[in-house]
Amino acid sequence: MSLAFAEAESAGRRGEVPIGCVIVDQSGTIMARAGNRTLELKDPTAHAELLAIRDAAAKLGSERLVGLDIYVTLEPCAMCAAAISFARLRRLYFAAGDEKMGGVEHGPRFFNQETCHHSPEVYGGLSEARGQTLLKDFFRTRRD
Repeated sequence: MSLAFAEAESAGRRGEVPIGCVIVDQSGTIMARAGNRTLELKDPTAHAELLAIRDAAAKLGSERLVGLDIYVTLEPCAMCAAAISFARLRRLYFAAGDEKMGGVEHGPRFFNQETCHHSPEVYGGLSEARGQTLLKDFFRTRRD
């Protein structure tokens, strides 16, 4: 999770919403890492999770990331939850929950839908206070 936070902090320094993501294999080898780049790429889908999933898939030469785990600093939105499901990631670890836009434990709860073909194991609340503080501090500077 510390590497995901490093990606989030880097995104924040670039003016992006500070969300970071890391994908690892079962031995802990980093397969991909990314921070948000929606502003930089002018792409509303350039969330950290999607960028990392795309990178890992390209490295593996497969759209399926079976056996890999994903670490994210904020609960994934519904779009990212769908991508996690489609990629068949094994486990999802996230720091802060997202009551407004979350798609895993809040909002649509994507993995609990009957139409969801694959649900990863989900572990939320890891370093939750750090994730919340990072986001609150970022948005506080934008509102001042």
